[in-house]
Parts: sequence; C-alpha cells; structure tokens
Amino acid sequence: MAKVVDFNEAEKKARKKDFDLEKLQYALDHEGVPQDLIENAMELLSKATGKELYIGTKRSPQSKVRFVQIMQENLNFLYENSYLTGREKIFLMEIMPYVAFDSNGIVLDIKAKNPAPANISEIADLIGADRSNTSKTINSLKRKGLLFKGESGLEGNNAKAYAIFINPHVIYAGDKDNVNEALKVMFHKAMKMPILKNLPNKLF
Repeated sequence: MAKVVDFNEAEKKARKKDFDLEKLQYALDHEGVPQDLIENAMELLSKATGKELYIGTKRSPQSKVRFVQIMQENLNFLYENSYLTGREKIFLMEIMPYVAFDSNGIVLDIKAKNPAPANISEIADLIGADRSNTSKTINSLKRKGLLFKGESGLEGNNAKAYAIFINPHVIYAGDKDNVNEALKVMFHKAMKMPILKNLPNKLF
C-alpha cells in the first residue's frame, strides 16, 4: 500500500525549519541574544519613552575620516589616450586634499561645516603654485571637461572669482551611489565629449 504524504504537515515542518534557521542566524548576528528577547526589550523601551525606537550601531571612528576616491580605470584611460599634460596630472593630485565632500568643489577648509570655495588665487596658494600657471591649468582642464568654473563673486581688482568643481568621474569625494544633482548638471555636456564619453566607468 502506497504511503500517503500529508503535504500540509510537510509544509508546516519546512516553514518551522526556515523560521528556526532565521532565529539562529539572528542570534549569531547579535552575539547570541535571541530575537524575541531583543524585540521584547525594544517594545518595553518604546512604551517607557513613548517613541518609536530602532536598533543601531555606534559609528566607527573611521567613519569620520575624510577621503577622495580616484576612479582608477577612468584615470588610466585618460593617461593611455594622452588626454592630460604632465602639469594637469600634477594639478589633479595636488588639489585632492581640498576637495569637499558631496559638492566635489575645491575649498579652503574641508573640515568646515559650510566650506568656502577657493578662488583661483587661493587655489594657487594652497598648492604653492604661481597664479598665472594655475589659472592656465584650470582653464585647460575646464576645456577638457574635467573641471567646472562657476562665478562666485569678485576678488582683488574687481576680477571675477570662480568656484571650481571636479568631474566626479575622475576624482570624487562623496557617495558614488548618490552623486550630487548639481554635479550631474555641471558635467552633463562634458560627458558627451570625445574621450570622456568612452570612459570605462560612469557614475551617471
């Protein structure tokens, strides 16, 4: 006589097994503390404070470390295509310590709450270079779509002051999955230029 299989019972056992495995994984992920104990504790705290609570972890001290990211394959692609002069290569390396998070602008102090953009004279001072040569290099990189110049007022002798931003497809200080919308607008046309439109990696 053939054995009758109770599929409902089999499904219940499979679900229980999955549930037990899920609880075990949760316990392992939370230093062995069972999920139900954590949920009960959170419920009590919510009642006591009258606020909806969630579990978070303390931020690592390293999360405050400031850094810029070089798009290695893109930069190498530009090198291979002889897109950059020696001076332009040096300039891009020299200004990296002054690239502000998210805006990708060159600023006077990256630690400031509202960092002020550095004009061309200030950029020259930051990297210890001649203003005239710095201006020529910036204009050259602008023409090549790697920098964007936006008017930011006046500097000495009523000359126009500019805020300088770097194309994030080459150097970027920020979340690569959430690029600042203003940067997308600034470099939208640039990314259609010869060479740049063929970069191996694109953020937008």
